[in-house]
Parts: sequence; structure tokens; C-alpha cells
Amino acid sequence: MSMAEDGARGIGETAPRKLVIRTIDQTDVSAALAAGWADFKAAPAYGLFFGGVYTLGGWVIASMLMAAQLNYVIYPLVTGFALVAPFVAAGCYEVSRRLERGLPLGWSAVLGAIFTDNGKELGWMALVSGFVLIIWFDFAVFIYLMFFGLKVPTFGELISLVATTPSGALFLVVGNLTGMAIAAFVFSISVVSAPLLLDRDVDFVTAMITSFKATHANPKPMISWALMIGFLLLIAISTGLILLPLILPLLGHASWHMYRRVIE
Repeated sequence: MSMAEDGARGIGETAPRKLVIRTIDQTDVSAALAAGWADFKAAPAYGLFFGGVYTLGGWVIASMLMAAQLNYVIYPLVTGFALVAPFVAAGCYEVSRRLERGLPLGWSAVLGAIFTDNGKELGWMALVSGFVLIIWFDFAVFIYLMFFGLKVPTFGELISLVATTPSGALFLVVGNLTGMAIAAFVFSISVVSAPLLLDRDVDFVTAMITSFKATHANPKPMISWALMIGFLLLIAISTGLILLPLILPLLGHASWHMYRRVIE
């Protein structure tokens, strides 16, 4: 990595730059999404690769659960899988960073950025989200047992229970509300911190605190951004993850531009 690139990333400075949180509005959310789409079109191979790997992982996990007849945990695990999406999209952040600063693109450079000291801090934060994913999975199993007991229905029977019985409908509502609460927490600590860790020389605790403060300082646009992420991921899930290789990199690139608009 060159001296110029080190300076652009923030590594090697004698003192870390102060993290200043800007106030943003809805136009920043729209602009970030548009800039993310432009980055994806400028370098589609990287986004399709990361999105494809993530999609393949989702299909493998779903297939294993169906083979083990654990149909009732497929939905919560697929939706909970979104909790670690910010870290799968780390390569997209690096692509957007390089496009923004006129740095050359290359697989070694993009993948190598994830294994720098900054990438290691991102790994620690990914462990935090992974732990939250395990908690969400435990909650999902507990909620299922609370409503249906130890009976393990087929996939069709589960859909019928949810669609035609009051207890099934309540199960769906309680499960989704619990998932939304957990997802909101993960969003608040990761919406800014994941790209921040690749860009600046900070530790993962500072990055998570900064992300939480940024969310608190900009509640309306951050809620709007969270709803947009949820909507696009819902589309991906409803298509059996077929559209995920397009949606994941779009959100990854856009998340970089949201970070750049929120953090001075």
C-alpha cells in the first residue's frame, strides 16, 4: 500500500482524526442509494461475487435445515442472516472507497483490505453480530416451542398453521416483532461502523459507539434507511434469494456513501 493510500485511509497518522457526526436528511438517503447503484454499475464483478457467495451460503444453510426437517427455523435464520450482511459487504465498501478516491481496483487490493489491521477490527465486530445472530436463533426456537410445542411440522403444515390459525398468526407477529427489535439494535451499531472500520484507524468499540450516536443524531433518515434495507432484503428473500446477488452489493455500496455523508 502506498503512502498516499495510507493517508487516504487514515492509517499512519500521528493522531486519529476526530469523528464528527453530521446531520443528514432524506435527500442524503436517496443520494447514497443512487451513488451505490452507480458504483455497482462501475465495477459489477466485485459486487456480484460477494453477493453470489452470500446467496450460496444462504441456499446451503436452508438446504441443510430442510434435510434435517428443521423447517420452522428456516425463516428466522434466513432473516437473521441479514444481521451479518454488513460484514459480507465489506468488499463493496472497499470498492466504493477506491472508486471515490481514484485508487486502482484489483482483487488483491480489495480482498487484501479486509485482512489489514482495520479488517481485523471489523472481524471482532462481526463476532459481536454473529453472537447476536445466535441469540436471535435461540429466541426464534423458544417462540416456536412456546406456540407449537415439540411438534415438528412439514414446511407446508407450518405455512398452513401460520395462515389459517390464530395461534399461527400470533406466532408470526411475535416472531417478527422480536426479530425487528434485534435487527434495530444491530443496525444502530453497524450502519456506520462497518465502513468506518475499513476507512479509519479506530477500534471496533469506538466504531460501534459512533454508529449508535450517528443513528441517535439522525433518527428519521436512519429509520428511512433501515426500512429501505429491510424492504430490499424482503424482496431478496421472497425470490428465494435469487435477487440477492444484485441487492447485497447495491446496499453495500450505498452503505459506504451513507457513512461518508454521516461522518465528516
